[in-house]
Amino acid sequence: MPGRSVKLPDSPSVRPKPACDKLVKWPVARQDSRIACKVRCMQIRPILALLAGLASPLISAAQAPLPIFDAHLHYSHDAWERLPPSAAVALLRQAGLKAAMVSSSSDDGTQMLYAAAPDLVLPVLRPYRTRGEIGSWMHDASVIPHLEARLAKYRYVAIGEYHVYGADADTPVVRRVVELARQHRLYLHSHSDADAIERQFRQDPQARILWAHAGFDRPERVREMLRKHPNLWCDLAFRSDHASGGQVDPAWREAFLEFPDRFLVGTDTFTPERWHYVVEHARWSREWLSSLPPAVAEQIAWKNGERLFGALRTALR
Repeated sequence: MPGRSVKLPDSPSVRPKPACDKLVKWPVARQDSRIACKVRCMQIRPILALLAGLASPLISAAQAPLPIFDAHLHYSHDAWERLPPSAAVALLRQAGLKAAMVSSSSDDGTQMLYAAAPDLVLPVLRPYRTRGEIGSWMHDASVIPHLEARLAKYRYVAIGEYHVYGADADTPVVRRVVELARQHRLYLHSHSDADAIERQFRQDPQARILWAHAGFDRPERVREMLRKHPNLWCDLAFRSDHASGGQVDPAWREAFLEFPDRFLVGTDTFTPERWHYVVEHARWSREWLSSLPPAVAEQIAWKNGERLFGALRTALR
């Protein structure tokens, strides 16, 4: 009623409860309740800190982009004239590449890029001294002294990428290339049809061949070749038939699941303009790889490349 004061009962039921009310039963002195809360918090904080520490790496791993081992790049004379080594390396790092296999026409481009980023670039020796030799190199005996001189001067992880089809794989020049790869313990990066791949394996059954673009062949045929040749691997450079809209094509998915340890990704910067696609290609690759089981995606993205070429990279230094 107005003008009249009402005295609230001095009862434990109306006293404010401490934060740790489950530990403290009323009535109890407020100082005791504060002490109980502090003790409880001191017990919980280390557990919370431990859980946060365990969760942090998982969160970071989930947020970090999938590393990419790019197995097919070129830095030829028309590229380095427009894109200096420092700019090219900046693009590779922006793309989040773990490693980049680089060849060029001439080999000077590869050496310039390797000198600029030895931690990133894996040099590959191409037989071509100029672009015009793509269709003639396998009939040009002068290619061999050129390769031998470069192999004597520099270190590489492979010979290629070179173009050869069918019976041309049996010319004396190509046969010598296969011998040089065996002699120097290098991989062959062969842009070939299945026939030329078969011929190179007949020359050296122990050859290790990275089949550029997976031969631009059907996934069913690629699987046949992989079953037949345990030392054959495939890069997927300049192909888009294996994935669309972030999803892997069903036939290619079967190939990837059957041979998760035999595929690598690649951009193929065969023209200077393609260098500006390196970052986008890495993003696109991560997108379709994410539709595969994580263990398979990691192998194709970078682990296969590291397993095949990691020891060779160490030997370069």
